[in-house]
Amino acid sequence: MDPEALFVYGSLQFPEVLFTLIDRVPDHDPAAAHGWRVAALPERPYPGLVPGTGTATGYLLTGLTPEEWRVLDAFEDPVYELKRLDLTDGRHGWAYVCNPGATVEPHDWSAEDFQAQHLPAYIDRCAAWRRRHETNQQAS
Repeated sequence: MDPEALFVYGSLQFPEVLFTLIDRVPDHDPAAAHGWRVAALPERPYPGLVPGTGTATGYLLTGLTPEEWRVLDAFEDPVYELKRLDLTDGRHGWAYVCNPGATVEPHDWSAEDFQAQHLPAYIDRCAAWRRRHETNQQAS
């Protein structure tokens, strides 16, 4: 197992988002996790990973540094917890999955809709978050 492998299935699968948050796009390969679904979250442009029938698809990011992990952990919504998943190709990856009992929509999240309707504003939001985060880190 690569302890630095992160399975991403939502906004973090977009290179522009990763670059905005950590200044680079880590090595990544297509990956999938059986028994999970990428659910839309109420009033949020990003999804949540929840147990379900079918297979969630995304990418496995490798080679994240400890500092990049800290940034991504700080960035992720409190609705998530980090969980180790078995991937369909025999690899393992950590993923931000919804906490048990989180409210999700009955329909799946669409990467295509996110890209068409939300990506530019989301990148701006990520950049603003990063500026606040870095200011807070410097003040600590």
